[in-house]
Amino acid sequence: MTKTLVGAFCLVFAASAPALAGDADAGKKKSQTCVACHGPDGNSPAPDFPKIAGQHYDYLLKALKDYKSGARKSPIMAPLVANLTQRDIEDLAAFYSSQRGLVIKY
Repeated sequence: MTKTLVGAFCLVFAASAPALAGDADAGKKKSQTCVACHGPDGNSPAPDFPKIAGQHYDYLLKALKDYKSGARKSPIMAPLVANLTQRDIEDLAAFYSSQRGLVIKY
């Protein structure tokens, strides 16, 4: 019985943990369109565009999916994500989440 409970717990825990399905190297290659606004590593030099380097994988994945579905509105992002596949989204999220974000010093 104890083994069953431990096994069930592990299964539930594994199912709830985010899986990094994306390939950061492939994401870097696919990020050329993103560079214009977000910079080569996601640390945008322009104050009008968000810095996405170091953001959580799950956050980036959801944001890209929401832009693509229209759940998140942006006249800039909508056409840029329209033709992305699920794999493209996973790869881009893996790339940007693996980058070093800016450090805020207090």
